[in-house]
Amino acid sequence: MTARQSGLVAGLLLLAGCAVGPRYRAEPVVPAETRVGSPGTADSSRAFFDSLEAARRADSTAPALPTPRVVSADSLADLAWVEVLHDSTMLQLIRTALRQNRNVQAAIGRIREYRADLGISRGPLLPSLTLNGSASTNQVAIGSFPPTSYDAFRITGDIAWELDFWGRLRRGVQAAQADLGAQEANERAVVLSLVGDVATGYLQLLELDQEYAIASQTLASRRSTLALARERYARGLSSEVDVRQFEAQVAAPAARLAQVERLRAQTEHRLNTLLGEAPAPIARGGSLDAAVERLVVPDSLPSSLLSRRPDVAQAEREYAAATARIGAASAARLPTFSITGSYGSQAPRTGTLFTSGAEVYQLLGGVSVPLFTGGRLRNQVEAARARAEQARAHYEQAVLAALGEVGDALAGIRTTRDQVVAQRTQVSALRKAAELSEVRYRAGVTSFIEVLDAERSLFDAQVALSQAELTQVTAAVDLYKALGGSWEVASPASH
Repeated sequence: MTARQSGLVAGLLLLAGCAVGPRYRAEPVVPAETRVGSPGTADSSRAFFDSLEAARRADSTAPALPTPRVVSADSLADLAWVEVLHDSTMLQLIRTALRQNRNVQAAIGRIREYRADLGISRGPLLPSLTLNGSASTNQVAIGSFPPTSYDAFRITGDIAWELDFWGRLRRGVQAAQADLGAQEANERAVVLSLVGDVATGYLQLLELDQEYAIASQTLASRRSTLALARERYARGLSSEVDVRQFEAQVAAPAARLAQVERLRAQTEHRLNTLLGEAPAPIARGGSLDAAVERLVVPDSLPSSLLSRRPDVAQAEREYAAATARIGAASAARLPTFSITGSYGSQAPRTGTLFTSGAEVYQLLGGVSVPLFTGGRLRNQVEAARARAEQARAHYEQAVLAALGEVGDALAGIRTTRDQVVAQRTQVSALRKAAELSEVRYRAGVTSFIEVLDAERSLFDAQVALSQAELTQVTAAVDLYKALGGSWEVASPASH
């Protein structure tokens, strides 16, 4: 290679530093100081709910409950929210699901695929070098001269390199990197959804267990009342109508037991699928009451917490990839510079290869200028811009949807918290009313109608309370999923 040729190559390499196309920059969808949710202090009924809670806790018959833990809204911690519930059984189920769930395994496989695609996109940035060998028998004829025959054995090392003058290849690498980031975010989304689904299914099992216990206790109580009614009927103190009415009341909790048993089996089977296992009983630990009491969530949270939400991150990376592909499409409309070369040996016999007279080489610098493509390249740029605009809209929509989901989850937690307080007060009052009604019925002071109404109201209120507790805890699961992770937990003394 001459000095002039070397200078030309060096000049081309120095010029191959620019990249056409727009620079990627994701503008914030909402101001950084935006908060999601509404402060509960503005709630006019707050004092009433607080008074109900205080009165219930002051009641000596109310069970002792764990002390709530205060939650800080301004930062995140590595501690997963599921650990706040202190249920080792649920944590073990989640670990099993993360290890065995087939959707997670498929998402991990997709990441490996996109990581390989990134390596493929980086390959053209470097020269390609190949070793080629050939053996041929040739005959050529030139003008009126007789044909000439000869054998040729050739071994060469060939090099080819496209100089990325306009950044087409580098934009492709940027797009591949963004695609990989989007798949990594998608894998986190799969994990996040799996953790939420396992936690929700497990909490549903706890609630169904709680309903089963309520129905069993109610059934036992009503059978006792039925025995009393039969005894009073045998003694002529009441009519057969009383007995038949109590028999009908006994059937209600019995039917609920059968319903709960079916729902428990179905919920366990769904959990088995999430765990990547065949149908089998699911172990339990802890209680729904304890899960409800262990967590207090702020009424509002900063929107900055959404930055690590997987679907938002995935949409942002897809927007970045689409923006990079505008540059790649734009660069395709410009001249392409390339260097090709070959060096080796060619001889009529293998024995004379690599001798001084058998050396062959070639060095070629080329340029390819697209002159007319029927509008194909121009329309490819327009299509890339249109796809980038779509990706930007999808990204902004993902952020807005996330804000809405967080707001819904916060509202759900806040309102169900008040609902649980009110229904616990109702259950406590109805339990006392049922006890008094039975005493009055045994003493012959009141009719069976009062006992029936008291027991029916208590049973319905207990089931409603159990379901409200489940709604409150699953709203916390929804908040966990909506935030894309956990929030910081601190002791009350630190606030």
